[in-house]
This record gives sequence, C-alpha cells and structure tokens, in this order.
Amino acid sequence: MAGKKRDIGAFLKEIRSQLDLSQEALARELGVSFSTVNRWENGQYKPSRLALSHLDSFCKKMVKQGKLNLKERP
Repeated sequence: MAGKKRDIGAFLKEIRSQLDLSQEALARELGVSFSTVNRWENGQYKPSRLALSHLDSFCKKMVKQGKLNLKERP
C-alpha cells in the first residue's frame, strides 16, 4: 500500500468505487457505523489508528484477492 499520501475521504471513495460498496457496506466490513464512514469521507473526523489498521488489513485482503488496485493510500 505504499505510495503518495492523500486525503482519507478521497481514498475511501476510491475503495468503495472499485469494490462497488455503499458507505454502509464498507462500514460493516470495517466494524464501524455508517455515520462513521460518512464523517470520514466528508472530512468531519479522521479514523483512529485502530480503524486505519482495520482499513489497511481490509485493503490488503482485497488487493490479494485481485478486487482492489491501489496506487496511493492516505
């Protein structure tokens, strides 16, 4: 997941777009609420270290399965 850092909101939107997931579906995958993902995407809050760890694990799993192509990460 190495690369140039970018905005977490844009990163989450890119993940959701590639995986065709709603905010609610991504929230379920990460073990957080829909409103949490919504607030992250809208820049109201930043994910905690634990949430970022879960997001990183999820992304690695999706990349390994060939479902996600990431060039950058937040």
